[in-house]
Amino acid sequence: MVASVFAQDAPPAPVAPSADVVVPSTDAVVLTVGELRFTRAEFENLIQALPAQLQQAARGPQKREFAMQLAELFAVAGEAEKRNMASRPELAMRLKYQRDNLLAGFLYQEMVEQAVVSDEAVAEFYEKNKDSFEEVTARHILVRFTGSRVPQKEGKAELSEEEAQAKVGALKAKIAEGAAFADVAKEESDDTGSAQTGGSLGTFGRGQMIPEFENAAFTQELGIVGDPVRTDFGYHLILVDDRKSKTIADVRDEIEQQLKPQVARAQLKALAEKMNVVLDENYFAATAPATPTLELDPK
Repeated sequence: MVASVFAQDAPPAPVAPSADVVVPSTDAVVLTVGELRFTRAEFENLIQALPAQLQQAARGPQKREFAMQLAELFAVAGEAEKRNMASRPELAMRLKYQRDNLLAGFLYQEMVEQAVVSDEAVAEFYEKNKDSFEEVTARHILVRFTGSRVPQKEGKAELSEEEAQAKVGALKAKIAEGAAFADVAKEESDDTGSAQTGGSLGTFGRGQMIPEFENAAFTQELGIVGDPVRTDFGYHLILVDDRKSKTIADVRDEIEQQLKPQVARAQLKALAEKMNVVLDENYFAATAPATPTLELDPK
């Protein structure tokens, strides 16, 4: 597991509900609007239909206020129903489009879940993207400089970029003379997280480290301390202990998840092609761009 200050930012962990909160059963009514009743299960299904940003609001600290806004929406829509507005021509096709779009979206998701990816497709994807399945086991020593994204250690002198570059060069020479990389990392590295374990970053794949560091780690010779690498965190000395590729068996599930949407889209396209679609060529004919005309200056 990578535990370093310069690894790519990870999404925040979900917040668990307080132990004091009593969660109603799924069939308990949690919202009533006139004659409408929504159980907890129905209300949570409704939330799933909302855009991600609104889902967050519906589940966050302002969820009561959000529920009141929904109640107002249902009340107004109910009045529109009483006035038979859904039958108006200008609304009927809009409602049909929204309904069909929702149904099509659910069908697509179901087809993605049920899609079967062939062995040939998995093998082809694996061969074309083999580099992305590489893993590196490495350690590093970080020397920060002024302006680094790494907090300065208490009591440690602030180094300019030139001073940091000189120091990391001296540390590399020290290791070349026989000092253990792990010992130097524990004593000198400004990455306090990895310094405790001799600079170890564990095993990581592509996309988990910042680009400059990743490029070095995935190309550097094994067992040899490479040239210093500059990043926004400082100067790094990197020692790659191992580099290997995951086997196709290791990543089969991952590849299938990536390919399933392609399979589903192909199935949807085949469905559409079976339909008898007829267009009025006069109405849908491509219109030529307007020819620019000279305009006389009226002045």
